Amino acid sequence: MRKTLYFVLMILLSVSCISNKRITYLQNLPDNTPIDLDEFIPFATVDYQYVLQPFDIVEIDFASSDVELIEAFSFQNSQSSGGAMGMGGGGGGGGSDPLYFRGYSIDQEGNVEVPKLGKIKIAGLTEEEAKVKVETEINKFFKEEIYVKLRMAGIRYTTLGEFNSVGVKIIFKNRATIFDALANSGETTLLGKKNKLFIIRQYDGGSKIHQINLNDRALLASPFYFIQPNDILYMEPMKIRQIGTADNLTASLALFAGLLASTLLMINLVTGN
Repeated sequence: MRKTLYFVLMILLSVSCISNKRITYLQNLPDNTPIDLDEFIPFATVDYQYVLQPFDIVEIDFASSDVELIEAFSFQNSQSSGGAMGMGGGGGGGGSDPLYFRGYSIDQEGNVEVPKLGKIKIAGLTEEEAKVKVETEINKFFKEEIYVKLRMAGIRYTTLGEFNSVGVKIIFKNRATIFDALANSGETTLLGKKNKLFIIRQYDGGSKIHQINLNDRALLASPFYFIQPNDILYMEPMKIRQIGTADNLTASLALFAGLLASTLLMINLVTGN
């Protein structure tokens, strides 16, 4: 009986442990060429440059020596509505999104509607190309030159599955890595399959599902190292997740192991061995 209980206890201890190989980021996996810690790892061969898509939100600001001209191209209260929010670095998400109200949404046809100018198609262009196009359109009508600043109003993405914080997130930058997204989402849970992170990415006319491996250093040179607006990140759970969450699973196993150890101790005391 005692041998059986000892055997069960050893099994419980073994299944309650999760290998570091399953939770450590950026490892050198056996089937990859080893990478030295100090080795330079270039980005993907195709340089990352995001192209604006329908349903993106952009922020457009105007500058001119003639203040009245700037006011003519601004929505009422648009300047004050976003003034309380800093735009310098990264940020969290999930709560209020003032840039949704003050920014310019790209419609399904790829247009933004600018006061006095009407609709201008900027989908399919980079930020710089879109800025030049809006600036060209606006300066067709005025002798006084008007300068335009156009940029993405943050990167919005969604987390699902084994993240400590799921939902719609925002990073207030125009370039963010997959690790920026993970940090902004409270990291993954202990039971998330880091070798099976699915990215649902929007393309012109549809979506594609990509699987990436967070354990593999080759990710640093992958085209999916940078996230894009409207990405959906889904982290698949380990099979052990069926027993419970990471917290209550650990607690349950610890409680069961404690009860089993107490039972063994009582048996030893009763039998005198």
